[in-house]
Amino acid sequence: MSPTSTATRAEFCVIACAEAWRDNGEVLASPMGLIPSLGARLARRTFSPDLLLTDGEATLVGVDGTPEGWLPYRRHLAMVTGGKRHVMMGASQLDRFGNQNISCIGDWQRPSRQLLGVRGAPVNTLNNPVSYWVPKHSARVFVQRVDMICGVGYDSAAAAGPSATRYHRIPRVVSHLGVFDFETPDHSMRLLSVHPGVTVAQVQEATGFPLALPAEVAYTREPTAAELALIRTELDPEGLREREVPQG
Repeated sequence: MSPTSTATRAEFCVIACAEAWRDNGEVLASPMGLIPSLGARLARRTFSPDLLLTDGEATLVGVDGTPEGWLPYRRHLAMVTGGKRHVMMGASQLDRFGNQNISCIGDWQRPSRQLLGVRGAPVNTLNNPVSYWVPKHSARVFVQRVDMICGVGYDSAAAAGPSATRYHRIPRVVSHLGVFDFETPDHSMRLLSVHPGVTVAQVQEATGFPLALPAEVAYTREPTAAELALIRTELDPEGLREREVPQG
């Protein structure tokens, strides 16, 4: 039975994204998108005070956006290439071993749809931990095999050898249905928790490959009253999160 809560689905997604940065220590959080950004800022305000946040350009900022320091490009590159950054990216396709595609749909020679392009996904995934946020979980996104590898998954990193696996790690995948990791013997995707109102069967039906399952699938942690107050009054008072993940 789903627990009762005053939190919305979007707010459960924010807390699930925030949890990706728990116990990370002093690393650069690089969230891409609204709900991951809310999650990173919430983590910094609560249980991960050592997280470093930037304005997206060259300034380290505090929890209220006030400049705290300067992050020159050379220092940023050093953090990127030494595992001292934890990115949360999006994914147009994501497969069971964590390979991510944001470049094209269909055959590379004649794709049916052109997307963002590879961007920094290979460098991100090989040089620092990368998590993923998927606002609309479906079998079109969670596929058996991505059409093109942009972000490197566990099987691809292992095939490339030690130079690719040194800093490679995918701590979390968060979608509007649940939370996932790769802590399985073969590093295939595992369902960790479902958000309230979601069943395991619904998640599996919306996924294009069999998910590994723990003995008991938990519900995603409920935001505390203090966390809800931060989200609603300080981090996102305009309620933009509800547009990205509508209730229900």
